[in-house]
Amino acid sequence: MLRNGLEPWHLLVVAIVFIVLFGSKKLPDTARSLGRSLRILKSEAKAMKDESTAPAAPTPADPAVR
Repeated sequence: MLRNGLEPWHLLVVAIVFIVLFGSKKLPDTARSLGRSLRILKSEAKAMKDESTAPAAPTPADPAVR
């Protein structure tokens, strides 16, 4: 039934529905906000990846414990 998934006219219909529902004035603000959120998510994911791949700092040996 859905062999061809998304065709170009499906995307056009979805775009028209978004414009009708949200209005053309709110769409740029929404896209800008979504872009900021994705940038933040990407930077946080990169920080987590860098944190997990960085070797742990060696802890100095306690001279009192022998």
